[in-house]
Amino acid sequence: MPIKNRFAELAPSITEWRRDLHAHPEILFETHRTAGFVADKLRAFGCDEVVTGIGRTGVVGVIRGRQDTSQKVIGLRADMDALPIHEATGLPYASKTDNAMHACGHDGHTAMLLGAAQYLAETRNFNGTVIVIFQPAEEGGGGGREMCEDGMMDRWNIDEVYGMHNWPGMPVGAFAIRPGAFFAATDQFDITIEGKGGHAAKPHDTVDSTLIASHVVLALQSIVSRNADPVDQIVVSVTSIESSSKAFNVIAQRVNLKGTVRTMSAQMRDLAETRLKAIAEITAQAFGATADVTYYRGYPCMVNHDAQTSFAAQVAKDISGGCADAPLVMGGEDFAYMLEERPGAYILVGNGDSASVHHPEYNFNDEAIPAGCSWWAEIAEKRMPLT
Repeated sequence: MPIKNRFAELAPSITEWRRDLHAHPEILFETHRTAGFVADKLRAFGCDEVVTGIGRTGVVGVIRGRQDTSQKVIGLRADMDALPIHEATGLPYASKTDNAMHACGHDGHTAMLLGAAQYLAETRNFNGTVIVIFQPAEEGGGGGREMCEDGMMDRWNIDEVYGMHNWPGMPVGAFAIRPGAFFAATDQFDITIEGKGGHAAKPHDTVDSTLIASHVVLALQSIVSRNADPVDQIVVSVTSIESSSKAFNVIAQRVNLKGTVRTMSAQMRDLAETRLKAIAEITAQAFGATADVTYYRGYPCMVNHDAQTSFAAQVAKDISGGCADAPLVMGGEDFAYMLEERPGAYILVGNGDSASVHHPEYNFNDEAIPAGCSWWAEIAEKRMPLT
């Protein structure tokens, strides 16, 4: 089935919703206006149940099908939060909030799922129940984890769950997906090197934490080049170096390093954490200093389930005529928490030749709306067909 005609009719309204959300971005769990906007729309559509406050500021809508002999329940999830970026698009509907911007297209995801919810509530051409999930705090806050910990999956007996993200550089309305590991686990580290500060003219009287930190930065790359299997995916990046000294003639007492580790398997994640701690601590010790290492585990690797991925790809092919093999993505995605609790799949939809996500000139492409809405609706109707 190609793009549903109803979404061509609804596209102007969905575009208007999307642009309203774009003009009023909200960060992390502070998605109060957005959640209210979503809840009001779901009630107006005639959803059987609308619940707010799941995962702090998440919203859940329940749409029961024309039949329920299968008693199957499918979850469809969109993220709602924006990023702490100052927008530079110059659009008429650009962000009205300084240093907040929908630079990842969550406004588009939310609007598309609202469009699908309106259609599904109107038609109810499925045998079972659809749960539409609007999640806060995907951008680093773990809103998906919070919604799961609030008991969302068990409360509505969700059997499977599906997610979508726009993808710049891919043709508008095209789709791509892959089974198995898809988005990386995203961890962070904080290393403090404590040496002995002193006068820059007398380095022999100091333990130079800046020199030691430099050795640590270089040595950490051996995790990738000498510890990890070359066929595994891993990134170790030191992204910040900050010294306690701000003077030209003072050797710093202390240097702080911050960075991120991205991995695609539990084994590689464990290896990276173990080696990072050992390299930092032993390198510092070798120079007569100490290293205090804190390793923060962030989002887990997002893993698509095989059967649901095949199904999601077939739905995409029916809509657009094809579905490409998606690349591995070393970015993180907290839909991973939902896929740890239930089988499901996550797909990419093309955003065309736009700026990349997390860029101040990025904008969601409204031309992708009919394809994205059609995919959501077809997931429900084809996974739970009327008998």
